[in-house]
Amino acid sequence: MDQTSLTIQPNSILCGDARHVLASLPPDSVQSIVTSPPYFGQRDYQHDGQIGREKDSTEYVRNLVAVFAAARRVLRPDGTFWLNLGDKYQGSRLLGLPWKVALALAEDGWLLRADIVWHKPNAMPSAVKNRPTTDHEYLFLFSREPDYYYDADAIREPHTTFSENSKMKGGRGHFGKRGGTPEQGKNGGQANLHDGRWDQAFHPLGRNKRTVWSVPLGKFRDAHFAVFPPDLIRPCILAGAPTGSLVLDPFFGAGTVGVVARELQRHYLGIELNPDYVAMAQRRLDELASR
Repeated sequence: MDQTSLTIQPNSILCGDARHVLASLPPDSVQSIVTSPPYFGQRDYQHDGQIGREKDSTEYVRNLVAVFAAARRVLRPDGTFWLNLGDKYQGSRLLGLPWKVALALAEDGWLLRADIVWHKPNAMPSAVKNRPTTDHEYLFLFSREPDYYYDADAIREPHTTFSENSKMKGGRGHFGKRGGTPEQGKNGGQANLHDGRWDQAFHPLGRNKRTVWSVPLGKFRDAHFAVFPPDLIRPCILAGAPTGSLVLDPFFGAGTVGVVARELQRHYLGIELNPDYVAMAQRRLDELASR
């Protein structure tokens, strides 16, 4: 393909190597990137050129950096990039790949804004006896520029301070009372809080989203493996892409990012190397559109 030879058609899937397809797309054209690339040494997708089957993890990191360098050109300056990665044991050694990739991306020019722990409450049991069973992965938030679109209100969580889940001494006894904040100095001597009510100091839509997200593994009947969970994708799109904007997944797989984008009244653009997966994702999205 010639450089920037393609016109983006919203809600479409492009088949090919992400590096080559991204090079053909117009710059500054997508609002947010949400993706989960193939993990290193995890699964063979039966296709030449696939990422994840490199001879060593160093080459894997290098290939991902190349893909996302191409993706950065396509992302709007105020856009965000959300990257999910799992780790890999090689022999008795944990490779630390999520952080190796994240730091390599930062070295390449991305701004690393947050690391989110995806806790999997239904993680597969493990027979290991010499280390804890892994029940988490990472989700990293990057941006192109220091100033970017991020809708914190769209993903706020319920306050816990005055709920039955509160771990604060005194708990709900402080709620609604003038001077009801805890001991002097708890909030750094902010007199406006100590002389007021805590419930009035808190955002009415809830507290800011925390960095540990508990989300079960995703399933899709046509895919014989766990897919990118919709509930992990949903906050990324809500926070990173306003209604009607375009969300890109350069490792589209079973198309879950597209499904969630459409449910949230956003547009999607998928890139997928394997034509069988393109067909699977298209059937899934066509079925969603026909409902």
